[in-house]
Amino acid sequence: MASSAVTAAIILAAGEGTRMRSKKPKVLHTFAGKTFLNRVMDSVKALDPATLAVVVHFQAERVAAAARSYDADVTIVNQDDIPGTGRAVQCAMAQLAADGPLAGPVLIAASDMPLLDADTLSKLVAFHNESGNGATVLTTVLDDPTGYGRIIRDREGNVLRIVEQKDANRSELAVQEVNTSVYVFDAELLARAIADLKSNNAQGEFYLTDALETARANGKVGAFTAPDPLSVEGVNDRVQLAALAKAHNRRVCEAWMHSGVTILDPETTWIEDDVEIGRDATILPGTFLQGHTVIGEEAVVGPYSTLIDATVDAEAVVERSRVQESHIGRATNIGPWTYLRQGNDFGEEAKAGAFVEMKKAHIGNGTKVPHLSYVGDAQLGDHTNVGGGTITANYDGVHKNRTTIGAGCHIGAGNLLVAPVEVGDNVTSGAGSVIRHAVPDDTMVYSENTQHNVEGWKPAWER
Repeated sequence: MASSAVTAAIILAAGEGTRMRSKKPKVLHTFAGKTFLNRVMDSVKALDPATLAVVVHFQAERVAAAARSYDADVTIVNQDDIPGTGRAVQCAMAQLAADGPLAGPVLIAASDMPLLDADTLSKLVAFHNESGNGATVLTTVLDDPTGYGRIIRDREGNVLRIVEQKDANRSELAVQEVNTSVYVFDAELLARAIADLKSNNAQGEFYLTDALETARANGKVGAFTAPDPLSVEGVNDRVQLAALAKAHNRRVCEAWMHSGVTILDPETTWIEDDVEIGRDATILPGTFLQGHTVIGEEAVVGPYSTLIDATVDAEAVVERSRVQESHIGRATNIGPWTYLRQGNDFGEEAKAGAFVEMKKAHIGNGTKVPHLSYVGDAQLGDHTNVGGGTITANYDGVHKNRTTIGAGCHIGAGNLLVAPVEVGDNVTSGAGSVIRHAVPDDTMVYSENTQHNVEGWKPAWER
């Protein structure tokens, strides 16, 4: 996307978001895998503003730390105890203009609009620059505008003012065009417009919307209607969050279906934005694809599976399992009821079956761990089979140690491999073996256990 000429961008992230009923700031709640603030910052940064500022107040250090984690070059502005969006912009402009007056367009955006996208912002800025407006408001039209500030226009269609819900009269409440809390101002006009803000309103706050009346007295105020109302929808409580997330996820699922992916039930399938899915893959109900998960062509995932930052190669199957930060090779089968923790790497046509847990395991081509086993910090060669109930005992109480099992091995049921230990190629181990020492290639290994029978050990009255 071509860069838009933006002198500065100010993101308002000072509010508590009391209607979320949360211990954390509203802007740090997540939507499709990223916080509100992260998503808005990413969209604004795509315009390449000369300066990107985030205004903080409630839990200021926590929000500032998050903002810096998303962009190390961000400018943090601390709003004082005077409330309101107008005050937030006053604080930001004072800090940004400390080295001299700003000139050029200034973009202002709220941080509680998780679907605000770079394309809409770019069109807004282009419209502002081409129209010669001193200020431009991003608006949208809603069937139910409850809770939003109304756009009041004159007979010629020019923007007169924005009236907040609590300050609106009956005729103003009937207006369906609403303010999205996204603006572009000429920097010099913005500085003048916010200088004389007053708090004579129902909330006792300094409204940024009041600056538009001053701007109108000194320049042209226009409005640009967002092409997609969903992209500018704000979130004030968890009910709105759930509704917006569901609407967005439906679009994501439909986009993948249009690109050649089978999704049996979009209502129960959740796919985050950074996921990639190959053609002819099938996603079954109850599946969550999160982070940067990549699904190959003709793979089958689900039902009831969660994949987080996982890579699933073509033709693989993941059924009723949780897979995190692991690579699953071509035509490999995972599940059901398999838990793959971080760091696993499967070759082709391998298997991790029912009630298997793995962590930092390398599994060779054609190697199978069918059921009821734990494999951690281990490397298994090609075409090895691990019997049920086998455990790699990787932790000695201080260090995590590795187990190495060669190719072509048959590990018996109920084996315990006490790491660090190496088992060579083509080894067969007996059921119930405890393997503590290295086993050379082409060897049969077993542990001899003495069985003791004690007859009549229960008193007669207990029999």
